[in-house]
Amino acid sequence: MTAAATAARRLHQPLSPLLSDSFALIPTITTLLQSLNPQNPQTHQNPDPSVLNQFSPYLNPNLVIEIIKNQPNPYHSLFFFTWASNPNPSYYRHSHFCYVAITDKLLSHKLFSLAADLLKTHNKFSDFMVGKFIKAHGDLGHLKWAAKLFKQLKTETGDCLFSFNTLLGVLVKANKVSLAWGYFGQIVIKSCLVTPDVSTYTTVIKGLCNVGMIEDAEKVFDEMTCGKNSITYNIIIDGFCKKGLVESARRIMDRMVADEGCLPDTVSYTTLIDGYCKKGEFENAILCFDEMVSKGDNCEPNVFTYNVLINGFCLNGDVDEARRMMTRMRFAGVKENLATHTSLLKGYCVAGRSNEAITHFKEMVNLGMNLDKKSYAVIVNEYCKLGRPDDAVVLLREMKARGIRPIVASFNAVFRSYVKFQEFDKTIILLKQMPQWGCSPNFISYSEVIIGLVGVKERMKDIDMIVNDMIRDGLGLDTTLYSFLIQAYCINGDVRRAVCLLKEMVDQSLTIRRDCFEVFVKEMHSRGLMHEVQDLFDQMKNNCPSFDLEEYQSVLDDSNLV
Repeated sequence: MTAAATAARRLHQPLSPLLSDSFALIPTITTLLQSLNPQNPQTHQNPDPSVLNQFSPYLNPNLVIEIIKNQPNPYHSLFFFTWASNPNPSYYRHSHFCYVAITDKLLSHKLFSLAADLLKTHNKFSDFMVGKFIKAHGDLGHLKWAAKLFKQLKTETGDCLFSFNTLLGVLVKANKVSLAWGYFGQIVIKSCLVTPDVSTYTTVIKGLCNVGMIEDAEKVFDEMTCGKNSITYNIIIDGFCKKGLVESARRIMDRMVADEGCLPDTVSYTTLIDGYCKKGEFENAILCFDEMVSKGDNCEPNVFTYNVLINGFCLNGDVDEARRMMTRMRFAGVKENLATHTSLLKGYCVAGRSNEAITHFKEMVNLGMNLDKKSYAVIVNEYCKLGRPDDAVVLLREMKARGIRPIVASFNAVFRSYVKFQEFDKTIILLKQMPQWGCSPNFISYSEVIIGLVGVKERMKDIDMIVNDMIRDGLGLDTTLYSFLIQAYCINGDVRRAVCLLKEMVDQSLTIRRDCFEVFVKEMHSRGLMHEVQDLFDQMKNNCPSFDLEEYQSVLDDSNLV
């Protein structure tokens, strides 16, 4: 039986007393809406909604909200919402949250015009709702539309605090901090159009901290005309720590303590501890940690707190202290996670304890941990440092089998190791296989392989193939690659190709390396082609701004003495 037929059959049956719980109606209403299949009311003549009248006695805001949210098709949600908006026997009226739900549904499908018309028709196009439009446009990168909407509301009503805060948030998220700072100065400081609240100040402070303008952030913080909350404090503490100004961050947290309504929390202490660790001030980090523990419930260290300390010790090469902290973590009833163990892997590597790093990695695998590409990358790199690239490739294959996409740096580490041991066939095969393993070669990948092959006899065909692949992937040659390729063609006797490449370099205002230029000049001189070299040299003088005339002229002069 089709969905439409089933729905039609239900229409002629009395509603079961069991459906007095209105939420039990959701599947029935959804099926009916699918059978009616209403479309955009601005472009289509939709079916008669009276078929829904049987549900009028059961209407309530919670049911309407759930129906709206449950429809995959936003036009079905709108059709139901519009029907429920009309007077009915139960005298039902939409709540504010019903309007929020339908607005969210339409905006999530980019139906801005439809949502605006609906809200204006119902006189609900408020500051709060405009804020939703601004955020939706901001999430799509439509910053001009977001600003236009705010300007329109500001002109029409002047009641625009929520939308203003939303606009600031959109701009900060898009890293348009200077623009947000400008709006703050114009709207808050100059015109006094908006009385800022804690959200306004916090958003501006966050933006300024994000771009390193910590002095300006502190000035705004000090001049706040409303009370601060823990988010405000934590953001500026983080801003100071990221700039390495941990003592200033500590001073802010001491001010936080003085404000009885806003005590430091786990985030405050964890941020400060992280700041100390990144500066290598581990004694202060531990003192801060101990102070945190003594504060009680509001400041209990969590997995992030312990990981900050463990990672700090590991990056400093003190993996034993990191392990002791992990033991303390376990005694406190906090379970370590993948990030904890990945930090230990790095710690072993920093300390030069490669075998212990590999052993610990195998233990992680045996424990059934869901390893990620970062964990694998640490050990892949370590195998390469130990001169065991084949073992590194085994791990890359294991990642592929587990559905984990390796990072390109892992492949590049293998390429360096293979080239070092002159395993060129393995290098080329792995380079070709990279896309099949979910990772495309980058400029460094190609460079490592090409430069490794340049000095090897009878490899020019492989080099040409790899260079063509590189160009096909949209990656151009740089000065170093051009120079080594010209040298390779000269050594292999293909001076015509070498001349073409040097011309390409000159056209791009790139200067060949001096040592490679010597090889080029020597080969051209042996063939009696110095007139071509002189022509190219004259072009280099005109096109290459970084060209050292005297240095390269000396190469020509030396060749003429031979």
